[in-house]
Amino acid sequence: MSGAAAHPWLASLAGRFVVFDGPDGSGKSTQLRVFGAACRDAGLTVRDAPDPGGTPVGDRIRAILLDPAHPEMCVRTEAMLYMASRAQLVDEVIRPAIARGELVLGDRFVSSTLAYQGTAGGLSQREIREVASVACGEVRPDLTVIFDADERTAARRLSPLLDRMEQKGLEFHRRVRAGFLDQARDEPARHAVVDANADQAEVTSRLFDAVRAWAGASPRR
Repeated sequence: MSGAAAHPWLASLAGRFVVFDGPDGSGKSTQLRVFGAACRDAGLTVRDAPDPGGTPVGDRIRAILLDPAHPEMCVRTEAMLYMASRAQLVDEVIRPAIARGELVLGDRFVSSTLAYQGTAGGLSQREIREVASVACGEVRPDLTVIFDADERTAARRLSPLLDRMEQKGLEFHRRVRAGFLDQARDEPARHAVVDANADQAEVTSRLFDAVRAWAGASPRR
C-alpha cells in the first residue's frame, strides 16, 4: 500500500520542518529513512537535512567533529562547530526548501546540541539557544521527534567503530538521554517522544502514530 493510501495525513506535512533526534543507538536514522520513503510515496517532495553536514561546508565540519583523532576538542568548540554547520544548512538547504513548500526532514538539529553539549557537556541552555538564534535565525523545527532508548539498548546497537561522540561512555549518554527528555517536557507542542526500545517495525508504528497525532493537533499557521 502506498504512503498516500496508508497515511493520507502525510500530505499535511508539506512545507514543514520535522527533525528526528535522540541518543546514539536510538535507531532514529533508520526510522528517518522509512518515514522519508513513505512521505515520498505519498507525493511529497522531501528534502533531507543531515546535521552536522548536508552541504559541502557542513560535510567538512562534520569530518572534524566526529574524528576520533581530536579527543582534546573542548565542549565550546564542539558547540560552535555544530552551529557553524547548522548555519550553512539553514541558509543553503532548509530555508529555501520550506519556502518551496517541501517537507524538510532533519537528522538532528539544535536539540542535539542542547542534549550533548548542554545537559551532558555542561554548557548552559541559555548560551546554546542564544548562539542557535544567531546561526538559525527564525528557523525552528515544527516538530522534533525524540527516539528514546535506554542506554544499554542503545549501546548494543552501535557499530564497534565508534566516532568521537559515541566514545564518551555510558554515564555521558545517560545524561544525553535525560537532556532530550527534558526538552520534550519543556515544549510538548513541538516534541513527540517515541519509545525506541522495541523492534524496528514496532518503533515505526509508534512513530507514525506520534506524528499523525501531532499533525492533527497542529493546524497550519
